[in-house]
Amino acid sequence: MTQGTVEVPGRGLPGFEELRNNGVVKNVGEARETPMGTPQEELAAGLRSDRSTRNRVARSILDHGPSTVAELAGRLGLTQAAVRRHLDALVADDVVEAREQRVYGTRTRGRPAKVFALTDCGRDAFDQSYDKLAADALKWIAEREGGSEAVAAFARARIAAQAGAYRKAIEAVSPDERTEALAKALSADGYAATARSAPLPQQGEQLCQHHCPVAHVAEQFPQLCEAETEIFAELLGTHVQRLATIAHGDGVCTTFIPKISHTQVHSDNASASTAGRNPA
Repeated sequence: MTQGTVEVPGRGLPGFEELRNNGVVKNVGEARETPMGTPQEELAAGLRSDRSTRNRVARSILDHGPSTVAELAGRLGLTQAAVRRHLDALVADDVVEAREQRVYGTRTRGRPAKVFALTDCGRDAFDQSYDKLAADALKWIAEREGGSEAVAAFARARIAAQAGAYRKAIEAVSPDERTEALAKALSADGYAATARSAPLPQQGEQLCQHHCPVAHVAEQFPQLCEAETEIFAELLGTHVQRLATIAHGDGVCTTFIPKISHTQVHSDNASASTAGRNPA
């Protein structure tokens, strides 16, 4: 990721593409598009210009701290009406939030001015080197605490700590609905997961995770993917096969889940296999 860049989603447009955590739009000035002829092309140009300006608004708040509409308008060379329009969109997308301006010393008469500050979500859209911090921590664990096996133990402990909510979601539904329930629980944790039939539906389903919050770290430490596959098998009570991972360069993390028989559902000794392609 290029330092100091951010993607700010536009209203009516897809949200953050991938969460780091999210495809990047560079912090550039407001785009100037020449007329392109068709209404569709002109609309697309206008949407690109809006995204660029919202990036500038968010970046200005990051650089200067909570800001009033008047301050943003002065710094960016925009009208206050234009700034308010972009702020409304950023608030709707949970990128910024409105607050009362903090007053130091004697407060003057009247209500404090409203300022706009980045939310945690908005701040996380900027590169804050969290991936590097996590990778450095895992390297330290590997070097000091027992190599790849220590990293694998950490990965298993990490996913096990998350699995409580997944287990509750799965146990609350019938066996045929378990993959869908797991997908919804994963989506609540930011994985944008879906469940769909496998190419041969009678054989099973595919669990697809369209986003991975730890993909950049998992490129270096595949133990994170392997531990996740193991916990899926445990939760679903059947062997599963990881077919693709974002960390390996695939577009989606895809896990094949064979059709679960009633015998498997009630067995305490269901096998858990992590066979299949895992990132190297």
